[in-house]
Amino acid sequence: MTLALTGLGLATALELLLWIRALWRLRSILASLAIASLGVGSIALIATHPSFWTVLVLIMSGYRTINMLRVVRGRTMADYLYIVARGTTLWLVLAQTILLWGAWLTGLYSVRGEAWWYVLAVLELIGALVLARTTIHNSRKAVAPEVAKGIADKDLPSLTVAIPARNETEDLSACLESLVASTYPKLEVLVLDDCSQNKRTPQIIRSFAHAGVRFISGQSAPPNWLAKNFAYEQLFNQSNGELILFCGVDARFEPESLHNIVTAMLLKKKDMCSIMPANQRPHGLFQALLQPSRYAWELSLPRRLINRPPILSTCWIATRELIQKSGTFKATTRSIIPERHLAALATNHDGYSFMQSNTALGVSNDKAFSEQRDTAIRTRYPQLHRRPELTCFHGVITLLVLVVPYVVLARALLVHQAMLAMLAVLTVASLTIFYSEIVTITYRRLLLRSLWTLPLAAIYDVALLNYSMWKYEFSTVLWKGRNVCIPVMHVIPHLPPLDNPAETRSIHS
Repeated sequence: MTLALTGLGLATALELLLWIRALWRLRSILASLAIASLGVGSIALIATHPSFWTVLVLIMSGYRTINMLRVVRGRTMADYLYIVARGTTLWLVLAQTILLWGAWLTGLYSVRGEAWWYVLAVLELIGALVLARTTIHNSRKAVAPEVAKGIADKDLPSLTVAIPARNETEDLSACLESLVASTYPKLEVLVLDDCSQNKRTPQIIRSFAHAGVRFISGQSAPPNWLAKNFAYEQLFNQSNGELILFCGVDARFEPESLHNIVTAMLLKKKDMCSIMPANQRPHGLFQALLQPSRYAWELSLPRRLINRPPILSTCWIATRELIQKSGTFKATTRSIIPERHLAALATNHDGYSFMQSNTALGVSNDKAFSEQRDTAIRTRYPQLHRRPELTCFHGVITLLVLVVPYVVLARALLVHQAMLAMLAVLTVASLTIFYSEIVTITYRRLLLRSLWTLPLAAIYDVALLNYSMWKYEFSTVLWKGRNVCIPVMHVIPHLPPLDNPAETRSIHS
């Protein structure tokens, strides 16, 4: 135990020394020594005192090591690295100290291991009930309203459908074919060729010119812009509609879709709506695990309490006035999901709605599994503000809430603990309701595999989140042939002024 505490204590001292400005220039040496000390102390601790507490301590040591590795690598500007790495150190050291204290108190007061199983089971049951309740509430609230058929064409606002495209082929053709078949009377379709490396993309766009599709030759993004955000800005500047609908090339529309989306938006008196598309039935196990996890992030958390409403990039529509009031996309140049800031701004005055596509709205998604996985890798880590400590806490809580209940149930059955088994059964039942609801929303049908695949989906999601963190911190994240790491990980000293300064606070992440 002495060796373990000595190693962990020395690592903590070295990390804290890093944040003395005069010693910051020695950061590579101090960080390397801290990594070595963390390794010795953590291995000694888990070898001599294996327990629930020390496993969590080991996990925290792993993320502290990642934090020190990014200090050694120094991929971002030194001043920015100093600020973010210091915050990560303080949070992880505090969490690890609390865990070590808990382990010490458990031994000091001879708290029996069985007591902790019951405490864990009760906390997991509370978490499962919250997830089930929040998911059911949000899914019911997201049901699209009945579409009125009495709105005359002359009373409908003009609409621009804006599509950024890069290195596309058949998906772009299928998307445009569904749009040109639209019955919407005041429609403008813009497609921006975002500096495609192939010649096929501009050829496809120009081939639809006879149907009224307008081609825009995109410019290269400035250094501090994400390319997709800059494409949005160019599309917005070229658009003429009172309403603007942004969508990806994987979106598909029925002929009445645009009319019904706008009608639903007018009925609900909203300035912005995001449409959750109907997804194709999954073919493989991993494909069935990925997309529901994406929707669970949006529908299962009480997001409105923190003014971060659910949002999807597949298909969303907003008024021109809202986008201008937000400062356009110049205010979110490096946000991986810029539309979330618009949704937060609209939510402030009850002007945002998240809707499931139904037969009337007719929006569907035709995205290959590989593209879904790439999207997850591109968005997971930035969604947690590119902070390893949040990645750590999120991963631990996810496993404790969604995976450990099955372990508790198995153990209770093996050792014949009826009360513990009853708590675990209630937890597993609540989790099954939660996940079945998410899967049903995703595929518009209940898949029987959703009754038993939740632990696999949770483990896969945590693995993708940590892989996303590793790629951003130490490798590259390619999206449409571009490395998006640099603008995402780059610090911007200030944002441009907004048209309405009073709204500034609401759009910052």
